[in-house]
Amino acid sequence: MELKRNSNAVYLLNYHLILVVKYRKKVFTNDEIVERTKELMRKISAENDVEVINQECGDDHIHLMISTKPTTQLTKYVNLLKGHSARALRKEYDFSDVLYGDSFWSDSYYLATCGNVSLDTLYNYIDNQRKKD
Repeated sequence: MELKRNSNAVYLLNYHLILVVKYRKKVFTNDEIVERTKELMRKISAENDVEVINQECGDDHIHLMISTKPTTQLTKYVNLLKGHSARALRKEYDFSDVLYGDSFWSDSYYLATCGNVSLDTLYNYIDNQRKKD
């Protein structure tokens, strides 16, 4: 990964973000829904000046590797990402048989810096989310 620069900083801020579907319901079993979710994640992230480096869905969650600027408010970004994607997905697809009310994502999320493992290991882990044993 290449260092990034702005007028007063040199930085490399990469994070591993996992969003889980409410009640761990398996909504990402349809390739169309998976691709639409990934498209929404890229679009919402770009609008918030966050780069999606890599992403993939499991059956009930999505992994994203993102790169941010030092000024990014991560909590605000994650809440926007969850809210906007949930509204769009619920508007486009019927999840009434598996999800209740207006919920889509679990209230919690996982966020870690990408410094504890090599980026190659993380890429491999994310890329293999859709592969069946």
